[in-house]
Amino acid sequence: MNHFEQAKQATRNIVTLNNETINLVLSSLADTLVKNTDFILTENQKDLDRMDKADPKYDRLQLTAERIKAIAEDVRNVVTLTSPLGNIINDRTLPNNLNIKKVRVPLGVVGVIYEARPNVTVDVFALCFKTGNVAILKGGSDAEFSNLAISKVIHDVLANHQINKDVLTLLPADRNATEELLNAVGYVDVLIPRGSQSLINYVRQNSKIPVIETGAGIVHTFFDASANLEKGQQIIANAKTRRVSVCNALDCALIHEDRKTDIPTLLSPLAEKEVELYADEISYALLKDTYPSTLLHEATPEHFGTEFLSLKLAVKVVKNIDEALDHIATYSSKHSEAIISENAENIALFLNQVDAAAVYANVSTAFTDGAQFGLGAEIGISTQKLHARGPMALEELTSYKWLVTGDGQVRN
Repeated sequence: MNHFEQAKQATRNIVTLNNETINLVLSSLADTLVKNTDFILTENQKDLDRMDKADPKYDRLQLTAERIKAIAEDVRNVVTLTSPLGNIINDRTLPNNLNIKKVRVPLGVVGVIYEARPNVTVDVFALCFKTGNVAILKGGSDAEFSNLAISKVIHDVLANHQINKDVLTLLPADRNATEELLNAVGYVDVLIPRGSQSLINYVRQNSKIPVIETGAGIVHTFFDASANLEKGQQIIANAKTRRVSVCNALDCALIHEDRKTDIPTLLSPLAEKEVELYADEISYALLKDTYPSTLLHEATPEHFGTEFLSLKLAVKVVKNIDEALDHIATYSSKHSEAIISENAENIALFLNQVDAAAVYANVSTAFTDGAQFGLGAEIGISTQKLHARGPMALEELTSYKWLVTGDGQVRN
C-alpha cells in the first residue's frame, strides 16, 4: 500500500476520533514542540546553512525559539476553537415527511505543496486534524531537514496517543513526489499550493485533482487626500517592515497628488529600516534630497506588479482615488489591499470596488495572516473565489453532505 492509499484509508480512522481526543493530541503537540526546540533548531540550521542569507526565502525558513513558541501557541489557539464538524447548516422536513439535513463534514485527504516554510507543517496538521482531515504534505527541498524534524515530533505525539500515523504524511522533498501528488486522483480530495506565484501556476496547470490557490501577494496601500499623516506613517511602515517575507507585506504605496509634499515625511520611517524605494518621477524628485541616496531608485515599469518579499517598495503618485483603483485593478494579485483615508465616501468606494480577499481601511495589511482574524492558524490565504477566499481555517477545510431520513417513503 503506497502513501496515498494509506492516507485514504486513514480517513476512516480519523473520523472516529471525538473532539476531546483531538484537542488532547493537539495540546500535547504544542507542549512537545516546545520541549523539542533544540532538536528542531539544530535541524533547521542544516537547512539555513544551505541557503544564501540574501534569499527572500531565508526569513521564511528560519526558526527561532520564539518562533517555535509562537507556532505552539497557534496550535493551542486551534484547541480553543469550536470544531465545525457536524454543524447543521440546514434542517427541514418536507411535506412528505422526509427530514433533510445539510451537515458539515471533512474534505477528506488534503494535500499541501509548500516551499521554505517549516511552520506550515504544523499549521496544516493542526487544522486538518481538528477538522477530521488527513494531511499529505510536500515541502520544498530548502526546508527538508526542518520538515522531517517537525513531522517526527508530530508522529511521536500520534504514537503516544495510539493514533494512526498516516493521518499525516510528509512526502519526500524531490520533484517525483510532486508529480505523484499532482496525479493522485481518487486518493487526494483537494490540493493547496503555498509559495511563489510560479509554484502556484505550476500546480494549477498540472494538477489532475481540484486546487485551491493560496496566492502570492502583490499588495498596495493608497494614501488618500484626506489621510492622517501619522496613521499613514505607522500603517505603511508596519505593512512593509513588520515581516518582509510574508504574502501580505506591502509592495506598492500609492499617494494622492494633493499629498505629494508629505511623501518625505510619510516614508521617512522606512529609511530607518533600510527600505529601498523604487519611486516614480514625481515622488523621486521629492525624495532625492531627504531619503538616503543609496536606498532611492527611479522606478521602472516592472517594479509595479512585483511581489518583493524583501525590504523594497514601489512608490507612485496618483491623481485621485479612481487612478488608484485602476492601478490596483491592473496589478493586484487579489490578496490584500488598503486605503488610508478620513473620507467616508472614498473608504466606502474603495471597500466596495477593490477585488481582493482582504480589503482594509486605515489598517495595516499585516493582519491578513498569522491568526489575526481569530481563526487560529491558517492553512493559507486563498485568492480565488470558489469554495474559500482569504484566510483558510477550520470551516474552509470542510464540505458538507445531505442526510436524508424517512420512514419507508418511496418516490412516485
